[in-house]
Amino acid sequence: MPAPAVRRATYQDVLDAPPNMIAEVIFWTLHLQSCPAIPHANACSNLGGLLYPFRFGEAGPLRWTILDKPELHLGAEPDILVPDLVGWHRGRLDALPADAPWTVIVPDWVCEVLPPSTHATDRVEKMAIYLREQVSHVWLVDPLTQVLEVYRNNGSNWAHTASYRGDAAVRAEPFDSVESELRWLWER
Repeated sequence: MPAPAVRRATYQDVLDAPPNMIAEVIFWTLHLQSCPAIPHANACSNLGGLLYPFRFGEAGPLRWTILDKPELHLGAEPDILVPDLVGWHRGRLDALPADAPWTVIVPDWVCEVLPPSTHATDRVEKMAIYLREQVSHVWLVDPLTQVLEVYRNNGSNWAHTASYRGDAAVRAEPFDSVESELRWLWER
């Protein structure tokens, strides 16, 4: 007897998710996660602050639009992802959509802060989607081990360009025009 057909998750599943959960559709499967723990939220907030000079061209020739937890619809049968932070060069995303709850514009940079509950999914499935969609750079941040990993898209694979930990001074692409102290990422 053939196996029953597996139902593919849709955007309606995301809309129907409990309001206290972050819902994503990754390779047609609904993934639910609770709101992040304090170390995760702290690292996200601090990283947004560290990247503030890049938003207004104070840290180099490119200006960036950087958003916290936007909903991205990527691919033909869209994978629906909610990364922790994303950035677009201003020339690619000059104006934010006025009324859309999500965007299909592929970001230039994505950062996933890795809680234990989604660590494997962020590293494997979501990285595969970002590669497929040609995101230029991905950062993986682990607030528990205080590690930042930096990846560059080489077209067919991810090149691991650097890893930093603790309180290192870093120049991490694509934001390598300014040196930042990693300790501020973990500061409470």
